[in-house]
This record gives sequence, structure tokens and C-alpha cells, in this order.
Amino acid sequence: MEPAKIRFAITLVCLLLFPVHLISAQTKPRARDLGVPFEGTPGPLNAITDVKGVEVGVTTIITGEGELKVGTGPVRTGVTAILPRGKASADQVFAAWHSINGNGEMTGTTWIEEGGFLEGPVFITNTHSVGVVRDAAIMWALKHKKMPQPWALPVVAETFDGGLNDVNGFHVKPEHVFNALDTASSGPVAEGNVGGGTGMVCYGFKCGNGTSSRKVNVPGDYTVGVLVQANHGGSTQLRIAGVPVGTELSQRPAQATPRRNNDEEELGSIIIVVATDAPLMPHQLKRLARRATHGLARTGATSGNGSGDIVIAFSTANPGAASAENTAQVSMISNEQISPFFNATVLATEEAIINALVAAETMTGVNGRTVQAISHNRLKEILKKYNRLNETK
Repeated sequence: MEPAKIRFAITLVCLLLFPVHLISAQTKPRARDLGVPFEGTPGPLNAITDVKGVEVGVTTIITGEGELKVGTGPVRTGVTAILPRGKASADQVFAAWHSINGNGEMTGTTWIEEGGFLEGPVFITNTHSVGVVRDAAIMWALKHKKMPQPWALPVVAETFDGGLNDVNGFHVKPEHVFNALDTASSGPVAEGNVGGGTGMVCYGFKCGNGTSSRKVNVPGDYTVGVLVQANHGGSTQLRIAGVPVGTELSQRPAQATPRRNNDEEELGSIIIVVATDAPLMPHQLKRLARRATHGLARTGATSGNGSGDIVIAFSTANPGAASAENTAQVSMISNEQISPFFNATVLATEEAIINALVAAETMTGVNGRTVQAISHNRLKEILKKYNRLNETK
């Protein structure tokens, strides 16, 4: 075996055996570390896991290089699992979903719309692995006795990674889903080229997973957390802290990183997962999910025809509501107090997307195609030009 292939194989083994979402989350710079100014106050981790009980697990699959051979590789993909109450709980959560543009998939949403509950984890993977992830989720739920009904309706969402990954090779297997679930934990969450976000591209740069959170005081202390799998946007659309970064970067010298061409501008999508510990009902969570649209727009996206931009929101409050035999006693934030949660969702979504962009690393995939990471130094130069760089960082 060639040295490069050995290196990729070793990488895969390491990623499957160790909780990479904890390892890399500790070392990569985030957007705030570069001096990107964001509004609002994040939680301690600035992650979806700032919402108590939420756990995140990933499996990252990276093997092979060179010419595309369907069924063999190169492989640049994976799966992400978000568990609203963690592995130890089978308690359902109130939830709602929203389609910003529906050229994509999120299974299980018809029952969420009808019943108002999310019965298990949320999974995100590549477009052609939705089926296997769904089936594996049912296998895991059966094994761990976490089936609230005799049948299961898992929530599995996707974005398309065929630019870097052998997406038609069906490389995500049940064991990858089991690994993501079994290694899921609270704490720091890895960003960039991990889990379902491994082969994703946004705004013409390498992208992937990102997360952020915001504290809300209404009165009462609450948190809104967001996790995204970002694979969207045209190269000139990118805006960071209100600055037209995409336009500025399109004016680089000819020897700079090549851009995605116009044919590829809409070949992506974004999945947004919003979590909160505030007691919100499904109709209120639907309103929260809709506000993620504004956070996406603040980064420049316009959700073109080819984009599958889908949001799911859930609340970890009101435990036991789904299992009540007769009448469930639940609490609910007043609509008069809900606007700060809308704002928190917008701001956390915006920062989660930029965190995904900043954390991602340059990647070469099928047929030697390379997608460059955004230059941290160049980003800081552009922000400084517009007097938007937080130089205390």
C-alpha cells in the first residue's frame, strides 16, 4: 500500500476509535479568536451543548485519493448525531421544523408537524446516505430500548458532498451511525471537516460543521444553541460581520485560490439544528425555526433553487410531557417574552456558519479536486479594512 493511502487508512481508524469531536474542538481557532465581532452573549462553550442535556457525536470517514472509482473512493464523508437529552434518555422533546428552500431532505418531519414531538436524535449526513442512517438509527433504538412507538420515524437530514466525496459509493455504514451515537457527549463540539460536514463546501470555501449559542434573560436564564452542516452559498455572497468578504476575496490576484464556477453556485444546502432549554411549545418552536433564516441571510445566502435549506428546532424543557397518560402539565414562555429567543436564534445561526467556515481545512477529494480553506489572515485584513476587526483578540 502506498504511504498516502496508509496515512488515510490510519486516519479513518483513529477517527472511529476516538471522540474526535472532543479532541479537535480544543485546538482549532474559532471566528471570535480571529477577531470577528459578533453580537450577543454566548454560553460557556459557545456551542449547542450549552443547552443542558444535549450531546453531539460524529463519525468522520476519510479514505483514498485520486481518480473517482464509485464504490471505492475517494471518501470524504460521515455522520453527525445530535441527541436532545443525551444517550441515557428516551424522553421525547417538543419540536418543529421549517423549510427555507425544499430541494433537500429531512425525514420524520411529517410526524413532528402532526404530533409536535421529536422522538430521538437528529442525524445529518450526505444526500445518498439518508436511508442507511435512518435504518441504523432504528437498529440502535431497538437495541437500547428507546422506541416510544412500535415503529420508528427517525429524523435524518442531508447535504450533498459529491464534489469531494464518492457520494454514489454508499460508504456510510450502520457501524458509523452506531459510533456517532455511542461516542456522543456534552462539552466542546468539533467544527469544520468532521461528521456529516466532512466533505462540505460553503461560499466557495471548505466548510462543514459549526456551532454557537446565546444566553437569553427574559426573566429567567435560558440558552439557545445552534449546530449547522453548511454546504451552501455562492462565492461572492459571503458576508461576515456585515462585511462583503466574498466580493473582496473575488478580487484576489490570479494565482490565488480558484473559485467555484457559476455552475456550482446552487449545488449545496444547509441543515440548521436549533436547541433551547426554554419552555417553548411546538408552534413557538416553529417560529424559532423560521428565524434561523435571518441568521443564514446575515452571512449572505439567498437560498437558491438548488439549495435544500432546512431547520429543526427543539426544546429540552417540560420533561415527561410526551409520556403523560392523560393530561400533561407543561409550562410555556409567554409570546410577550419570545422575541429575545428569536434574536438569539438569528445570532447563533450566523456565528455557527462562520465558525464552520473558519474551522474547516483545505481538502482534496475525488479526481484530485481541492477546495481551499478560507485564509484567516486575509479575513482579518478585510475586516480591518472595514473597521470591523476586534483587535483585542
